[in-house]
Amino acid sequence: MELNTVINRFGGRCIVGILTALVISMPAAAQVSNGEAVSGLKEALTRGAEVAVSQLGKTDGFLGNDKVRIPLPGALEDAAEMMKKFGAGKQADQLVETMNRAAEAAVVEAKPLLVKAVKEMSVKDAQGILSGGDDAATQYFKRSTSEPLAQKFLPIVKKATAKVQLADKYNQFAGKAAKFHLIDAKDANLDDYVTRKALDGLYLIIAEQEKAIRKDPIGTGSKVIGKVFGSLLK
Repeated sequence: MELNTVINRFGGRCIVGILTALVISMPAAAQVSNGEAVSGLKEALTRGAEVAVSQLGKTDGFLGNDKVRIPLPGALEDAAEMMKKFGAGKQADQLVETMNRAAEAAVVEAKPLLVKAVKEMSVKDAQGILSGGDDAATQYFKRSTSEPLAQKFLPIVKKATAKVQLADKYNQFAGKAAKFHLIDAKDANLDDYVTRKALDGLYLIIAEQEKAIRKDPIGTGSKVIGKVFGSLLK
């Protein structure tokens, strides 16, 4: 099975399979060159990012996934639950759906910037991921893409929330709640809140994929990984 076929098949699970195998299998260094390792790493990271975006950037990618679903913050969520009990939760439900739909629309724009971050990865960055912890690749993406992604997401989120004309009401109530410390001050602006939560969700999915492949790199069935682990299994 060729490397591209393996990565396509296993998607995000390949995000660091190659790099984990290389770190653990130092005796096999002669079989896999540094150039091959970095090239394979970049390919795996690119495909892993694409899978994360494809999972989230679709209908119910956020709304239908409890791990990344964006709720109303703090006391506003509690108030919304109370409104529902009295049959007045329609607007709250509409707002939650709008927030999550906005995130789904925005995260689609992440792919080019994530791919760019991989292409611009230095040898030092690659070495850091190869020898790093369970979320080394995720942390690299955070460092290199958080700011540009936020700038990319924000106008898309604003456009989505403006359609339902609920942003002003949210900001009004959230602003008051923040003054009484019922919610965090940074959550008092709807568009900023959704943008930040969309980023959190994206990095969470990438981190989960990274953790899974670090735990079971051989499970990918990749010949490249099998080649590196071969000397350990003899």
